[in-house]
Amino acid sequence: MSALPPATRDWLAGPALARLWSGARQRLESNGVQSTGSLRLTAVSSRERSDLSLLLGKPLTGAAVTVRLDALDERLRTSAAGLGLRQVLEELGPPLVDRRAAREENAAERQRVRASLASSLDASPLAGLEWVGRWSDALRRTGIPKGVTPEAAVRTFQQAVQVLGVLLDPHRTDACGRGELAASVTGSAHGLDDGSWLARLVQRGIALAHGTDLPGDAAGRRALWRLVSVTPDEVSSTVLTYGLRPVGEDWRARSLRERADHRAETHLTSRDLLDVRLHLPAGTTVHICENPRVVEAAAEAGGSHPLVCTSGSAATVVLALLDTLASTGSRFAYHGDFDWPGLALANRIIRRYGAQPWRMSADDYEHLATRNQAEKIPQLPLAGQPVSAVWDAGLAPAMAALGVALHEEAALDLLVDDLRGAP
Repeated sequence: MSALPPATRDWLAGPALARLWSGARQRLESNGVQSTGSLRLTAVSSRERSDLSLLLGKPLTGAAVTVRLDALDERLRTSAAGLGLRQVLEELGPPLVDRRAAREENAAERQRVRASLASSLDASPLAGLEWVGRWSDALRRTGIPKGVTPEAAVRTFQQAVQVLGVLLDPHRTDACGRGELAASVTGSAHGLDDGSWLARLVQRGIALAHGTDLPGDAAGRRALWRLVSVTPDEVSSTVLTYGLRPVGEDWRARSLRERADHRAETHLTSRDLLDVRLHLPAGTTVHICENPRVVEAAAEAGGSHPLVCTSGSAATVVLALLDTLASTGSRFAYHGDFDWPGLALANRIIRRYGAQPWRMSADDYEHLATRNQAEKIPQLPLAGQPVSAVWDAGLAPAMAALGVALHEEAALDLLVDDLRGAP
């Protein structure tokens, strides 16, 4: 319930005094919530001048009005409002924020966090190491991520120092999994997951200690963990493949050829790709699709062409496989969905590998759309922000004109026919 009489509150909340209260709120929030100083209003309307005259108890003339906040505070206290300026502002709007005090408190909290970091470093095996000063300076420059409380920041810094102390111990001989290390320090196996603040702090320290740049991609970050004998998760993410027949007599090459002989798809993990170079026969074109159903259909039909599936997004393990194949001379042909995300993914693959578009022209799109319409297949509306196709300037306009999205399954019979053709 308002502490202001209803009629008084209604008058004070009127539009003619809105600029006064807005300016007074800004001034009090910036000066320690003190009713001091003055406020100048310019281009004052006749209605504003009239209400300001009533509020201040004196006639006002001219297009500009200067209001002393201490006088306004006193006037409000002795008026029907019966409250000071701060109380009136909080009756008319949200509570005032003492921004000066908040800044001072934030500065004090930052100092406490920095002091805690320095104390943790001094008490750790890292004390005195040349790179530690640069690591600490970098942390001060980057600051604390938004939303992280000072208490959480202190705890995270302490955990980072603890992890680095373990990993960079010159007498350490044993390797460990990243999940195990995280659980031992944070209590959670996900405490050092890629992208977490703690993981970034530790990775920056590892990079500085080893005189290397902080990697910008997931593969580089995994390599950084391996540099200190920490095994990242390299088995949960997979890339779906079919028909890969690498040359060579190592067990992986033989296994892939045998699965291809039996028309069996293969899921390869990042771990599978660590120590192997999949060298396909010279001149091999690897087809790339977006949807697993294409792999399934190719296997059912006994397709003879090698096929790699992005499963809707070119995850790190997918790019790792394609990078490996590209480095050994493979060429690529790409097909994906005819929607805007599909074109964005196609652009990425085609740019990165110089892949040839595979049934991905404007003519291909219009043919499939016409066929679907003739077969009375329900149309899927095209939604989202348009994306231009780097390989065919006419594709995006054709898609926008028809407004129909076509998933890869719409071309499944044509793709399977291609994959069954002579390699």
